[in-house]
Amino acid sequence: MPRPKCRRNVCGIPDKNYFKPRGIPTVDLEEVVLNLDEFEAIRLADYEQLYQEEAAARMNISRQTFGRIVEAAHKKIADVLMNGKALKIEGGEVAFDETKSCCKAKRRKAGNNT
Repeated sequence: MPRPKCRRNVCGIPDKNYFKPRGIPTVDLEEVVLNLDEFEAIRLADYEQLYQEEAAARMNISRQTFGRIVEAAHKKIADVLMNGKALKIEGGEVAFDETKSCCKAKRRKAGNNT
């Protein structure tokens, strides 16, 4: 029996959580689900360009687990791009940590745009 997953810390839910190829009706598309922890791992590794060790610490997981999450997320994103599928971001065992500096920066940025 596998160990139960501990909740992974994420900054929040993305404002846009559904992406699809233009010109193809949604009903005709196969959908790939990217879990919130996978989205957060991509954000930390690829967008924020953090080393895996630091990103893993922010998510409250091991570096090895972080590596597996990023690998799974990259595979799903590649599948979406290569095969013209829809991408939906939702779900997963996560805990929202609004005290993180990235969340504060997000709120400040949103406040400046309005």
